[in-house]
Amino acid sequence: MALFNLVDFDDHEQVVYCSDDASGLKAIIAVHSTALGPAAGGCRFWNYANDDEALKDVLRLSKGMTYKNAMAGLKLGGGKGVIIGDPKALKSDDLFKAFGTAVNNLNGRYYTAEDVNITTGDMAVVNQATDFVSGLEGKSGNPGPFTALGTFLGIKAAVKFKLGTDGLAGIKVAVQGLGSVGYSLCEKLHQAGAELFVTDINQATLDRAATELNATIVGLDEIYSQDVDVFSPCALGASIDDNSINQLKAVIIAGCANNQLSENRHDQALLEKGILYAPDYVINAGGIINVALEIYPGPYNADEATALVENIYGTLMRVFEKAQAESRPTGAVADEMAREIIASGRK
Repeated sequence: MALFNLVDFDDHEQVVYCSDDASGLKAIIAVHSTALGPAAGGCRFWNYANDDEALKDVLRLSKGMTYKNAMAGLKLGGGKGVIIGDPKALKSDDLFKAFGTAVNNLNGRYYTAEDVNITTGDMAVVNQATDFVSGLEGKSGNPGPFTALGTFLGIKAAVKFKLGTDGLAGIKVAVQGLGSVGYSLCEKLHQAGAELFVTDINQATLDRAATELNATIVGLDEIYSQDVDVFSPCALGASIDDNSINQLKAVIIAGCANNQLSENRHDQALLEKGILYAPDYVINAGGIINVALEIYPGPYNADEATALVENIYGTLMRVFEKAQAESRPTGAVADEMAREIIASGRK
């Protein structure tokens, strides 16, 4: 596969393949841009179908981090790491130390943190091999709660803009994916009076949501067609495609998953169907905002992180208003705004 000809290659500054026979590490680190500062973005551990799928994922995710950090007003560029394989079978201290060595070899161009299937404990092991790591216990810690907070505020902004109401009482939300961030989001939605419809591959988590949050459990394939106000994708990416768009009854898409659109053209398809889309890298920036305060010089402050995450509401409102004024898709408008910020950083 020719890297430079891939659809998802976007003039990435650096793509590094990492391997360590002794620990079984096979990983890819993509540095998309350092125009605004060192590239920052988490590392996920996933059992990809093949290496090409892993490369596609890391290219898309790292570009998304560049745009996410720019729109969040952070002095950081975008990067991402993926470790290939089954985390249940391959996780070990030696593997994470080997990954830390690979990160360290980039000499500060990329700061890593936890993402899917990686914990703060895993990052502590990575930290034994490199200082270019964040999301550590005793500092910024798990970014998940901040991602959930930002997504919750983003849903409030979308509901205000699309439905004209300030609160979420009685608003019906279909949540796809109840991982740590998705479940935390559901807790906030429940507390705000929203009615929840949820799906996940983990039955125990679904049962917990039904008991604790009075959520209605639906099938994995039925989540799209629920008669709700908001569809909230909180699992892996690319869930918004031709098939799911045709099924949607929701008038808002707002969730914490990365790369929610299967293809860029689905941004326009949502506009044509009258669905307001909260661009994923804008609404789910809470985690990296929290992590950034650990990367920046000076002591980490959780209250400062929370205050910065609260800005997501206003940022999304500006995207929505500009998109409406120009009759353009929200994703395209957010991309344009992000590119302008990145270009100014290069200057």
